[in-house]
Amino acid sequence: MNQLPPKKRILYGNANYKELVNENGYFVDKTAYIKELEPVKDPVFLRPRRFGKSLWCNILECYYDINQKDSFDTLFGQTYIGKNPTPMKNAYFVLHLDFSVIEPDRSIKSIENNFNQECNLCMDMILCLYKDWFQDKMIIDMNKSATSNLNAILYYIRKNKLPLLYVIIDEYDNFANQLVISDKTALYDELTGDDSFLKPFFKTLKKGRKDGSIANVFITGVLPITLDDLASGYNIADFLTLHPKFECMLGFTQTEVNQLLDVIYQDYDIDPVNRKEIEAVIKAHYNGYHFVEPLGESLYNS
Repeated sequence: MNQLPPKKRILYGNANYKELVNENGYFVDKTAYIKELEPVKDPVFLRPRRFGKSLWCNILECYYDINQKDSFDTLFGQTYIGKNPTPMKNAYFVLHLDFSVIEPDRSIKSIENNFNQECNLCMDMILCLYKDWFQDKMIIDMNKSATSNLNAILYYIRKNKLPLLYVIIDEYDNFANQLVISDKTALYDELTGDDSFLKPFFKTLKKGRKDGSIANVFITGVLPITLDDLASGYNIADFLTLHPKFECMLGFTQTEVNQLLDVIYQDYDIDPVNRKEIEAVIKAHYNGYHFVEPLGESLYNS
């Protein structure tokens, strides 16, 4: 007796692409945008929350990570990019930073300590994940700034002609926005001032792009003004937020929602009698976003 394949599942709120694949989750394939995104240098993409920014960052990490080369077919075989890979797939070390976990504390020194700790831990993980290349010949000094440790990694990569670093920064503006929302304007002013610890960090990213130790930097966030404030020295960013080509990179079009519902109804043998009612509820709660063309197709969030 042939066993039926397990039904796909809706893994709501899951931003782990590997887990989504391994646990047979429903997935709207946006990977064609990787091909469009790859030639863009230092892209910044801004969207409100619940648009899948973190999952997209994780997809990029899996795609470019040199350690995932043997898993490429498993992770991407059924996707557009799996069938049409770009030249730089699985070519880089990936440093994936998530600024949403950095606590906006009561003093600028505490925020700086939180920032350094989180970034240093991520860089320490880089040395572990890519130990075949680093060979225990360098360490991350947790007592030093994230900027200092990043400089050391970039120097080592360049000196030893290692694979380049692909940097992903998710929710770059999260802790800064929390200061604004909490009406902590004095702290925000310190965070964005000329002496802020963030400016040297972003200048180091720019330097790494210039000297060739960083292949690219992909940044997500919510508000554009914060990047200008946080990283005035990072003047290489290419904002794709309002670029027509990338308007539908995140979020779902009506066609994508319809196709997803078709599959779910078929997989679970759901009576289509209530389909119109379900569509109306989904549209009322998740539809209505326009970012580029006011009269164009609206997008659903997730």
